[in-house]
Amino acid sequence: MKFTGTENYIATRELQIAVNAAIHLQKPLLIKGEPGTGKTLLAHEIAKAMQKPIITWHIKSTTTAQQGLYDYDAVARLRDSQLGDRDVTNIGEYINKGKLWEAFTAQENVVLLIDEIDKADIEFPNDLLLELDKMEFFVYELGRTIKAKNRPIVIITSNNEKELPDAFLRRCLFHYIQFPDALTMQEIVNVHYPAIQEQLVTESLRLFYQVRNVNGLKKKPSTSELIDWIKLLLWEKANPTELAEMDLKQNIPPFVEALIKNEQDLEMLDDHKKYYSS
Repeated sequence: MKFTGTENYIATRELQIAVNAAIHLQKPLLIKGEPGTGKTLLAHEIAKAMQKPIITWHIKSTTTAQQGLYDYDAVARLRDSQLGDRDVTNIGEYINKGKLWEAFTAQENVVLLIDEIDKADIEFPNDLLLELDKMEFFVYELGRTIKAKNRPIVIITSNNEKELPDAFLRRCLFHYIQFPDALTMQEIVNVHYPAIQEQLVTESLRLFYQVRNVNGLKKKPSTSELIDWIKLLLWEKANPTELAEMDLKQNIPPFVEALIKNEQDLEMLDDHKKYYSS
């Protein structure tokens, strides 16, 4: 079975090729792209399309690679030994399995999402090299090796907040999700709002791309912002003809706060309008 997207996720041909190549070669797929371009959603849609469970590991700035393997709670074992009301000889009772352990020991191959890997320390990716390459790791407290019963489909996302080590990159396939063009974006909108007026889509997309093209924006609106904005336009029963008469050089679009997420960019839009109206 090959991934071709789903009814809820429009995947470009290039993205389909990258996903299927990673599955065939059994290599992690590193996905980069602007926030809001569907990187995290991709892993969930792959799992849905391939009818497989998904295990998600959300990475934070404090996350360590060891947490993905297992955590040995030595403090709890020491406390129980002092209280004397529990058998502490079974060390396995004090080991908490991490997301990689769960994925490796699953009864079928699963989709393993390592989400926003660039949030962690720079050494984090290198600390996972062996585990992702060999699909095994050693548990010192138990004296045994955990090997993957079924090799998971590994999807790794990055927002490009920091460079990833070369040694890590060599072990991954890579795909950058380009921001959708107007035609692809129209398909995405139609997936979310199948009964929407074509003119409303056309005019909202025109204004949306005008906003995105304003020079100097700190955060350009993404696909998720567009979907929210159109939802508000539908709720307000916005008139497509009135939208057609709007232009960013003379008008700030309605509900623009759904597209713009900081005061500097709002000021930038206002300055843009003032520049063309002066």
